[in-house]
Amino acid sequence: MLNTGSTAFMILCTSLVMLMTPGLAFFYGGLASRRNILGIMVQTFVSLGITTIMWVVIGYSLCFSGGEGGIIGNLDHIFLNGVAFNEIFNPNSGQEYPTYIFIAYQMMFAIITPALITGAFVNRVTFKSYLIFLVMWQLFVYYPFVHMVWGGGILADWGVKDFAGGIVVHTTAGFAALASVFYVGARRDKASPPNSIPLVAIGTGLLWFGWYGFNAGSELAVDEVTTLAFLNTDVAASFAAITWLIIEWSRDKKPRFVGLLTGAVAGLATITPAAGFVPIWAAMLIGIAAGAICYLAVELKNHWGWDDALDVWGVHGIGGCLGTILLGVFAVESVGGQSGLLEGNVVFFLKETAAVFISAAYAFMFTYLMLMIINLITKVKVSEADEDLGLDKSIHGESAYDEGAL
Repeated sequence: MLNTGSTAFMILCTSLVMLMTPGLAFFYGGLASRRNILGIMVQTFVSLGITTIMWVVIGYSLCFSGGEGGIIGNLDHIFLNGVAFNEIFNPNSGQEYPTYIFIAYQMMFAIITPALITGAFVNRVTFKSYLIFLVMWQLFVYYPFVHMVWGGGILADWGVKDFAGGIVVHTTAGFAALASVFYVGARRDKASPPNSIPLVAIGTGLLWFGWYGFNAGSELAVDEVTTLAFLNTDVAASFAAITWLIIEWSRDKKPRFVGLLTGAVAGLATITPAAGFVPIWAAMLIGIAAGAICYLAVELKNHWGWDDALDVWGVHGIGGCLGTILLGVFAVESVGGQSGLLEGNVVFFLKETAAVFISAAYAFMFTYLMLMIINLITKVKVSEADEDLGLDKSIHGESAYDEGAL
């Protein structure tokens, strides 16, 4: 029987996660150079259209239809075949709501995940090649990991847990971003400061706000774990933001706003896999670890000369890995039904660690290979002239601001 409260809650969470994609566009758009604001924002917004089409046509079926214990699902629900508009999800749980809402909720995750990658290769990739990348990456990276972890596939059978996307979203996207950076190489002009820090702040606010739906909604019900995940999300983000601020302040002698905002996003990414499995005190420690280790990852990236322009690997890739491993450490059975290393479950810790290394390695290697294949179809990297002019003008023929009005 339809539960109107659960239905309303899932509609709200789906809307919140949808809002994260425009939030990401603002976040990246503010961090990009003045000549590439629209270029990075359109790569994010276009996922709303293309990924929705893919999800309805084939994505939902490959992720959540058949394939028990395997790597990918089947085509039983292609074009949502066999899914009636009044079909009930979670039957006999007391939390029933239409399956269509579950489909839409998971679709919002599919939309934002490949968009995360774009911040790494800002102003270096042609739009045509990105569109092919968007399609192929979902088919061969995102869909298999959704199925393996959340769709009853092999990692789920193995006992791997990922509450809201530490493996499925952040690790895969972060290490795909790193592979993209290695493939396209460095920007010609690395000295391109953020064009609008207020825009970065707006994007961070929308991401933080939407993340409550991202994490709390991943319980797929309204219960005590839902509220725990909601609070853990804010706690980890706050501790990470302040940790990053303190570290950067002590090193650079300046309390930088962008550092505070980046730290918050790192905390949000890191708590994602553990949000419904750990108590509040663990979320505090996870937030502190996120602020410190993701900051270190960004510093190491800079030291090694990897031109991940908007720190996708350091924030999302390392954050997703770290959060998944710490889930294996801090999971408490009385909280989320899963014990971790601190409760003596060494096997679960090793499974989480192994799963995150497998997902990172696969996402990195396949993404690099995929870009090589795409380059045979259409040129991946923009010309030096287009890069110097900026992608807003050279590819899209538009400008973010009216130059004569400034």
